[in-house]
Amino acid sequence: MDAPRGKKRRKFAEPKGRQVDEAALAEIAALLAGRTLRRDHLIEYLHLIQDGFGHLAAPHLRALAHLMRLSMAEVFEVASFYHHFDIVKEGEAAPPPVTIRICDSITCMLAGAEALIEQAEAGLASSEIRVVRAPCMGRCAEAPAAMAGKRAVGNASLEKLAAVAASGDLSAEIADYVPLQEYRAGGGYRLLAACRAGEKSPGEIADALGEAGLRGMGGAGFPAGKKWEIVRSFEGPRLMTVNGDEGEPGTFKDRHYLETDPHRMLEGALIGAWAVEAERLYLYMRDEYPGVLEILRREIAALEEAGIAPPGFIELRRGAGAYVCGEESAMLESIEGKRGLPRHRPPYIAERGVFARPTLNHNVETLWWVRDIVENGAAWFAEQGRNGAKGVRSYSVSGRVAEPGVKVAPAGITLAELIAEYCGGMAEGHSLKAFLPGGASGGIFPASMADTPMDFGQFESARGFIGSHAVVVLSQEDDIRAATLNLMRFFRHESCGQCTPCRSGTEKLVHLLTDGPLDEEVLRDLEAVMRDASICGLGQAAPNPLNHLLTYFREEM
Repeated sequence: MDAPRGKKRRKFAEPKGRQVDEAALAEIAALLAGRTLRRDHLIEYLHLIQDGFGHLAAPHLRALAHLMRLSMAEVFEVASFYHHFDIVKEGEAAPPPVTIRICDSITCMLAGAEALIEQAEAGLASSEIRVVRAPCMGRCAEAPAAMAGKRAVGNASLEKLAAVAASGDLSAEIADYVPLQEYRAGGGYRLLAACRAGEKSPGEIADALGEAGLRGMGGAGFPAGKKWEIVRSFEGPRLMTVNGDEGEPGTFKDRHYLETDPHRMLEGALIGAWAVEAERLYLYMRDEYPGVLEILRREIAALEEAGIAPPGFIELRRGAGAYVCGEESAMLESIEGKRGLPRHRPPYIAERGVFARPTLNHNVETLWWVRDIVENGAAWFAEQGRNGAKGVRSYSVSGRVAEPGVKVAPAGITLAELIAEYCGGMAEGHSLKAFLPGGASGGIFPASMADTPMDFGQFESARGFIGSHAVVVLSQEDDIRAATLNLMRFFRHESCGQCTPCRSGTEKLVHLLTDGPLDEEVLRDLEAVMRDASICGLGQAAPNPLNHLLTYFREEM
């Protein structure tokens, strides 16, 4: 029958919405060939596309969504959450083939990063090279730091960056580290074998860690052995995660250990997994450490070949540039292939963690000490502390000292002792004015507190903490208000945006510090709201530097 006069026939040949591009679908299908597609590997697939094509084009994202049977919105929200993914929408130009990231975090700021960024933007940026600001890259002892592609550039200058870009070799450099064969020759994995053979019990190992005073070195400082007991108390199946997302500005100790002796951490991780009977171990490593990622790929494969780890038992997961994923529940969300949004607690991850299973989570350095403590005895570790503290700590020291770097020193050492005994004193021409004991989150304290023991619980009464032991030293040459503004800009950039107190609070604090005048009543009120109402530690700790500016450095307001 003919359609009614004046109306057109409806067409059903083309469905509504954007359609999958056949060429893009073929490219993504080829890229993922041979893989069993898993929802929790979404971020890994996004990395494959970013690495393969230099960006995430909209047709490729639609093709990926189609192959994974996900909505485009779900794929887009994950891709857009992480800083290292470059989404190119329809009609937009792709980014230049070479990206130079220059760190503008606190230590690099002290070393002249702002001037370097301006020089690079004027002298290097082109249709072939883009220059972007980036948060801490874990190379604070070599400030200012930069990344050209995947190649790290320490003590960066315009000339160095230009030379690296011109060389065409932007691949990651692999440090000289202890491989599996050499590690085993020195007694490595004998402790793990003893555990698996029944010569050691989980309780025996946990007790040794407790007697030694080993605590979580990622920042929280929770007793390591106690954590094993808590996780074991929940019914399995259980899982384990290792947090290698070392994003706290000023922190680089984990990179140091993984670039020198990675199997000491891997053995500690496998012992932890054995102790809680974990069915799988997820190792989450930050994307800013491409050399470490390659080392871990090689050595995990070596462990599987040697029969020490079953194939697939250790899953290496690659972050994508999000500081908030250093928060343990946000890291679990990222491992599950989602945006790294912190979870509400309780339940805590020991009860309901990754994939809703009881989960043991540890920092890289915490696991690195397990073998040494058990083999040398708990007393060996515990008795090295000072001022009532137990054990040793790996302090990441940067800023105005003569010899920055990772310093393995007694827990409870004071800043004055750390600088004098381990850092060669202050840098020439500089005198101590202030310091950050725990990176950006730990706050800024005056030189008058340089005799406070550097340990958990010592700075909390002053609204600060030692955290990951990232020590940044400032001198009379440094402006504390400028340092505070730098830290607040970092928190604004890294807020996940999930909760209003953190999202809007960090934005407001940057605005007030930039434009002033500083109304203390307003600042204190904003600080209180952020501490009391933010979901995770990022928003709760972000006001610490501001609080200390108001408390200890009022003359600089």
